[in-house]
Amino acid sequence: MRRHSLLPFAFLLCTIFLLPPTADVLGAQQPTVAKGKSGTAKKVSAAAAVKTAKKPATASLSKAAATKSARPTIAAKKQGSRTAAQSAAAKKSVAKQKTVGKVASSSSARTAAVTKQTKTKVKTGKRTAPGSSTAARKRTVAKQAVVSRAQERASRVPVSISPVAAGDLAPIEKQISARSVMVMDAESGESLFEKMADNPRQPASTIKIVTAMIALKSLRNDDVINVSRRAADMPSSKIFLDPNRNYQANDLINAVLLASANDASVALAEKIAGSEDKFATLMTLSAKMWGAKNTICRTASGLTADGQQSTARDLANLFRFAMQHDEFSRRMRERSICTSYGKTLRNHNKALWRLDGAVGGKTGYTIAARQTYVGQFSREGQTIVVAIMGSESMWADLEKLVDYGFRRKKQEQLAQVSLTKS
Repeated sequence: MRRHSLLPFAFLLCTIFLLPPTADVLGAQQPTVAKGKSGTAKKVSAAAAVKTAKKPATASLSKAAATKSARPTIAAKKQGSRTAAQSAAAKKSVAKQKTVGKVASSSSARTAAVTKQTKTKVKTGKRTAPGSSTAARKRTVAKQAVVSRAQERASRVPVSISPVAAGDLAPIEKQISARSVMVMDAESGESLFEKMADNPRQPASTIKIVTAMIALKSLRNDDVINVSRRAADMPSSKIFLDPNRNYQANDLINAVLLASANDASVALAEKIAGSEDKFATLMTLSAKMWGAKNTICRTASGLTADGQQSTARDLANLFRFAMQHDEFSRRMRERSICTSYGKTLRNHNKALWRLDGAVGGKTGYTIAARQTYVGQFSREGQTIVVAIMGSESMWADLEKLVDYGFRRKKQEQLAQVSLTKS
């Protein structure tokens, strides 16, 4: 009886623990018990779902791991750049230390030298007087001032010379007194030597070459010239023309070129242009046409006048041009000429019998101009023109300049021969 009375309780317990859960419970939880084939399929699909859910997690884990592994590489690169910068800074520091060391060593060497000199002075009994450094500075300033003045004077005296004869420049420059010089090749017009060649100065009687050239082109030799009282009263040099007489143009032209006659110059000017002033204007224009760009004429004679000027280069160009005129060149070569009325005219150009190769030339002198000269010389097939202005020893200057000009020409010839052979 007791056994049968316990059976209902046992059945109730089995029912509670062994029966499957309800539908609500199945919706909230995954099925744990399945029957037959459908249960097995459900288990397989559940397992697949679990695997699919695990894959993203695995991928994210792999990315995280890769990121962690990359971080050390970037850090290593940064660390490497820091190390390189540190090494470069260390090298610069070492270089600076070396430079400082050199400076310090040189400074110490100078200090040692000064100390040694001081000790030597002390031993020898020499003492630096107070204020000696100031005196030394004053001496230095004075020397610098002298040098600057010398350089300024040198800049005011331009000297042109080709490289062939550069070594001869200093001797010839110191040996002449002329303030303005031009040595020119008569054929080419090339400058062989020049000193202040474009510096305008009073030309004195050298300008008479323009007066004579205009007369030769304007008059015939037998043209009659009347002499005015003004022309006759011109100061020396002169041939003392008589205003009551008539003269031939040929005689007066010779008097201008050889005897440098002022009265003959004015008489020709008045005959050609009517007055000396008008003739001076004609002279200026003619001079410019013949290569004298900086020449201004105020008188036919070259006597000192305000505004009258020429240059050594202009005089050389004028004489070079005039010597190509046969009548001018023939008269310039004569040492003396006798006029139609019996007067002997002697050439003032002493170079004709003093210097070898003298062809012709014109002298001049006034107090303002000092000694002036322009002439042509030929030696060994070479011809040069020399113009001098503002000289104190004209004939000595002329001799040196003529010799120098031909030495230059000879040096140029030798240079050309050596170039041809090479």
